[in-house]
Amino acid sequence: MNILILGSSRDVEATHVMNALIQAGAVVNYLDTLLFPTQIQLSWEPNTQAGCLTLPGGCQLNLQDIKSVYWRNFCTPYIPSLKDPAQQKIAFSDSMSVLRSLIQACPALWVNSWQAYQFHKEKPLQLSKVKEIGVKIPATLIGNDPDRVIEFSECHPKIIFKPVYGGTHTQLLTDFHLDRKRLSLALKLSPVTIQEYIPGTNIRSYVIADSVYSAEIRTHSIDFREDSAAELVPVDLPESVQQQCLAIAKALMLEWTAIDWRLNPEGEYVFLEANPSPMFVNFEHQTGFPITQELVKLLM
Repeated sequence: MNILILGSSRDVEATHVMNALIQAGAVVNYLDTLLFPTQIQLSWEPNTQAGCLTLPGGCQLNLQDIKSVYWRNFCTPYIPSLKDPAQQKIAFSDSMSVLRSLIQACPALWVNSWQAYQFHKEKPLQLSKVKEIGVKIPATLIGNDPDRVIEFSECHPKIIFKPVYGGTHTQLLTDFHLDRKRLSLALKLSPVTIQEYIPGTNIRSYVIADSVYSAEIRTHSIDFREDSAAELVPVDLPESVQQQCLAIAKALMLEWTAIDWRLNPEGEYVFLEANPSPMFVNFEHQTGFPITQELVKLLM
């Protein structure tokens, strides 16, 4: 049983999953896209759907023989420096096109798929989709109009802001940030996501196929990712919220995900985000939830 891990041994979580799969009897290889096209070869025939992947060291796999792929990290291809910038751009674009085609043409089970990954990058649409299926989300404004940002901030007693795409931690919006000159300059460089601050408790739910595992994250930080000492306490979600977890995963095309909630003082679960490639090893160690076992089961 051939299984690929999209990522590399440099990533602790990827290595953890690889070791668990090997122990379960699978043949596992890393697909480190950073090594394409310099050290990895790909070929694919659209008329027959036949394809072949040659990994560093010479291991060859037919696309049809790959059972599943665990998406940990996708790196853009590395193109050696060329003197002609136009040729550099063409080489990069061609390599990306081949990788995108492989990922979508390979008939393996992708955990998660290219489509799910692309949807995650459009976080405003993710929020909208989750709202469509009846899940509560925070009041949110996305954009770069300073007048709208100030107007929105005046409608809520406490506001947080974060990047639209991701890449840094959530912060509280202050009068310093709302200074008209500073705000206008910042928004000419990049749009932003601002949301009403939801008081209450952090909850993270891991969804793997039909299983849901949840824990309260006890921390004093606005963004719990900044707190390495955050305490994880297993909790049982109401059945209705567990069903929402499954519905969110389905709506966002996710075979597995970590969903972040805020449980507000009124007892409502407010959706914040669903991650298509979440870290989980520390969560598993603290809670005892069999996440590795469930992932191995899904991939095999």
